[in-house]
Amino acid sequence: MPSVATILAAHGGTAPSGNQLQAFDFFLVVDFEATCEKDMRIYPQEIIEFPSILVDGATGRIESEFRRYVRPKHNPVLTQFCRDLTGIRQEDVDGGVDLGAALRLHDAWLKAAMAGTGAGVKKGGLLAVVTWGDWDCRTMLESECSFKGIAKPPYFDRWINLRAPFQATLGGGGRTNLQEAVRAVGLEWEGRLHCGLDDARNTAHLLVELMRRGVKIEITGSLKPPPLIEQQQQKPRISPCGITGSWALPPVIQQQPHASPCGGAATCYCYCGVPSRGRVVAVPGPMQGKCFLGCGNWTPTMGVVCPFLVWGN
Repeated sequence: MPSVATILAAHGGTAPSGNQLQAFDFFLVVDFEATCEKDMRIYPQEIIEFPSILVDGATGRIESEFRRYVRPKHNPVLTQFCRDLTGIRQEDVDGGVDLGAALRLHDAWLKAAMAGTGAGVKKGGLLAVVTWGDWDCRTMLESECSFKGIAKPPYFDRWINLRAPFQATLGGGGRTNLQEAVRAVGLEWEGRLHCGLDDARNTAHLLVELMRRGVKIEITGSLKPPPLIEQQQQKPRISPCGITGSWALPPVIQQQPHASPCGGAATCYCYCGVPSRGRVVAVPGPMQGKCFLGCGNWTPTMGVVCPFLVWGN
């Protein structure tokens, strides 16, 4: 398997010594592929390829790889566009496992892979998930696990969006895609674009190259809700008009139980802390007419429309 030494040799660099730079013993690089259609959104979108790569945080060595095809439940037949884009065949997903089983298999693989290095036991095995973008953990895995009622390992609740340290190091604006980023650091793209495993491998190579350049890789995103503010104190302050006096901050909205959109009482809150509102899927398909809960708010901490969904009957 490729290691940081292979990449470093091509660039005339030296590997980082020990684990002094990075805060994590291992990086877990993931890149999900999901059901899709051209110029439209599929409801609900489901993961169909679950790839993962374990990278040693000290040496950059790729220790192990995992891949499972996942059988979608609500849209079991892949569109022609999806097959052409990802290279995933219908027989791949037909012979796959459901998402819950894929998560269990992945967790077992990860524990065995970390234990196999010896470092996972000796160093405590501090682990961080790495993605290119926030979609994999913040949107795709979280929403599908939520509406299907699947428990996922907590290490997926925070992650490193590698785009952030890449742009901080190399600069440049706009949304640089993964292939452009790989080439921007002088690496060759390997494999097929939008093949989940190949994308994860290239993300891992980019991660190692950033490590070689001395970039500190830190957590950039999390699903942890912000702490609730129990009471806001009114203090004398300067008003926006420049007048000194006591003026109140906007009142805190109290979270109250409310009815679900499908009828029946329920206390439903989005993980961003906002009571969720009922919505109905209008797009033709197996989920048309189904109702779901989601706040739909723009969340400053996440920088996206909050994606949490709970499906009703």
